[in-house]
Amino acid sequence: MHDPLTGLTHRAGTELASGRVRLSDTDVASLPEIHPAAMQADVPISVCWSPLVRCNLACPHCLDDKSVPELARPDRYRIAHLLAESAVLGVDISGGEPLLLRELPVLIDILVAGGSAVSVTTNGTHLARRAEALAARVDAVRISLDGPDAERHDHWRGTGSFDRAVAGIRAAVAHGIPTQIQTVLLRSTAWASVRPMVELAAALGVYGVTFLQMLPIGEGAVLADAEQLTDDEATELLAELNTTSAVPVRLRTREAAGGFTVIRADGHVWRNQPDAHAINSLRPLLSINDLALTARDGSA
Repeated sequence: MHDPLTGLTHRAGTELASGRVRLSDTDVASLPEIHPAAMQADVPISVCWSPLVRCNLACPHCLDDKSVPELARPDRYRIAHLLAESAVLGVDISGGEPLLLRELPVLIDILVAGGSAVSVTTNGTHLARRAEALAARVDAVRISLDGPDAERHDHWRGTGSFDRAVAGIRAAVAHGIPTQIQTVLLRSTAWASVRPMVELAAALGVYGVTFLQMLPIGEGAVLADAEQLTDDEATELLAELNTTSAVPVRLRTREAAGGFTVIRADGHVWRNQPDAHAINSLRPLLSINDLALTARDGSA
């Protein structure tokens, strides 16, 4: 079972029906977590699909590569149908900024009709105006925050971006969308920000916080030497929060991200190297067979 809210994979009990099943947070938490690689599937358990490069922000640690060409709308529909026909359990639509796509609701509907669990990862600045439409179709939203207040967040994402993101979070929660905050761990801010971030998540009523280890990929590669924490440092930093926080806290390490699959805006299948220190373009996504795993699957 793939949980679109956290990006985690769980081993479902035999009593669960196949296909799309909505479970309570308590039921999900009771199911044992399993790394996607342990499933030994032919295709990834979950993928990130970035159907556009465009974004209204310019974050210096962005994973996206702005030099990748962006396919036209008909190709986005084609890729949505291919993913819907595959055995991929979860699709996280990211970017760029996915809420800039007018056809986003249609793409989500295609994926959901195929049986996938669908989440949207967004900077949140357009979420307030689009939350109502998303609520009718998406399984979860993940909002990227780089600080627990405007001063720290806007340092990375621009003036006013924190207030707009928080307004988006409030709108998503108000419309009943399962909502998660995602935060990239940066050496210059992590030690002072992680607990306030969790406290903000609890105050906003979201399900939890996923802390992501920075990957030296895309625009963020130039910051890697200065801003990366080791996986051991990140684990130690968050150890206490796992038992004392008011909302669930998750760490996605670089090791876990090794082998994760991304469909970029050029329509190609990209896959993180085993150590997640780089990402490689494998082939255009023209058929389901192009998703085939040839090495260890990675975690969202």
